[in-house]
Amino acid sequence: MARILVTGSSKGFGLLTVKSLLHDGHQVVAGMRGVEGKNSEPAAELKKAGAVPVELDVTIEAGVEAAVRKAIAAVGPLDVVVNNAGVGVLGLLEAFAADDWKKVFEVNVFGVQRVNRAVLPGMRERRSGLLIHVSSLLGRFVLPFYGPYCASKFALEALADGYRVELSSFGIESVLVEPGGYGTTFMDGLLRPSDTTRGAGYGPMAGAPEASFAEYAKHVTGPSAPNPQWVADAIAGLVKTPRGQRPFRTTVDRTGSGAAVDPFNRAAEELQKTIYGRFGRADLLTLRT
Repeated sequence: MARILVTGSSKGFGLLTVKSLLHDGHQVVAGMRGVEGKNSEPAAELKKAGAVPVELDVTIEAGVEAAVRKAIAAVGPLDVVVNNAGVGVLGLLEAFAADDWKKVFEVNVFGVQRVNRAVLPGMRERRSGLLIHVSSLLGRFVLPFYGPYCASKFALEALADGYRVELSSFGIESVLVEPGGYGTTFMDGLLRPSDTTRGAGYGPMAGAPEASFAEYAKHVTGPSAPNPQWVADAIAGLVKTPRGQRPFRTTVDRTGSGAAVDPFNRAAEELQKTIYGRFGRADLLTLRT
């Protein structure tokens, strides 16, 4: 049984992940915003199921630190953190102002860094721990109209990889989960560009983001749509996997895109091993148990 903190637990992958981990017998702290406000219903649902809901806004550093302290007080030292909180976008890249980019990176990148910094001192002291980062296939290739989101997930991939090599000698694992497209409530909160004037210069292309999203929505809804539970199952599976045997990247997609990305991931892993070997640091890619 592990003691686990999951961020972004009020809906989507996070909500399903908390339920799956509880089903497996783990002690789970469900971090989310608005525990006593807008998300009071999912908070109450998860509390009834056995989780410990805590107020957690990954964009506020003091709030993150307080949430981690509450989590530890409730269940004890954390063994696993699932960095799931995230925000998506839709729109022409040029139309996103710098402040729009900041909003995306505050959650998808800086938020992860805040959570990791809050939990890692304890994990290093115990020389054990698991950081699971929910990335995306769009952290490996780019689709149009999701530019800031893709960039944030590429950054998350680098962040998780950096932690992998810097923490391996402390017995701490850092891994990535790369889902494809799923029809969760994540789709309802996509950020649109704040500059609504830039589209005028794109002619017919100006309407392409919304048209593209409408087609995408058809793919991820309906009876044959990809099941978000697959992502929760993959995360729970990583927790179950014996220490030292967890893959660094796990794709979760049954439409073919994940299978197409897998060879790329394997090639990247081999390249990394080669380069690290040349510099005499191949040991950093091996977990010290």
